[in-house]
Amino acid sequence: MTGDERNPQVDAYIATLPPWQQQVAETVRRVVHEADPEVEEVIKRRVQPYFVLEGNICALLGAKQHLNVFVYDPIAPDPHGLVNQGQGNATARGIQVREGGVLDEDALRDLFRAVIANNRAGGWRKVRDGG
Repeated sequence: MTGDERNPQVDAYIATLPPWQQQVAETVRRVVHEADPEVEEVIKRRVQPYFVLEGNICALLGAKQHLNVFVYDPIAPDPHGLVNQGQGNATARGIQVREGGVLDEDALRDLFRAVIANNRAGGWRKVRDGG
């Protein structure tokens, strides 16, 4: 699978979520592909959707009361404050979206683009440590 193609396993995972989480997951999916058309969809940990390009960008995980969007870059700028979990984590942060919550798609796209830029530069660890 190369770039902007939908992975049927990701479709299957999203179909298991409550309707409101399906809508949020599809929004995240669309926005990450808008951030870069080369983004690929894969399944890791047997069922969890990941979006990757020269490294992990983000992953989805449904929970009882929210949808988790894990962002796999602890240094990518988040000037709009989308990240609401794990700000001090060493490798990833999270955006928990609750029912009725609204994602700022432009801010999310910018965040994903920053993660992708760090991935293309060798990964956030290399960027953080100065190359």
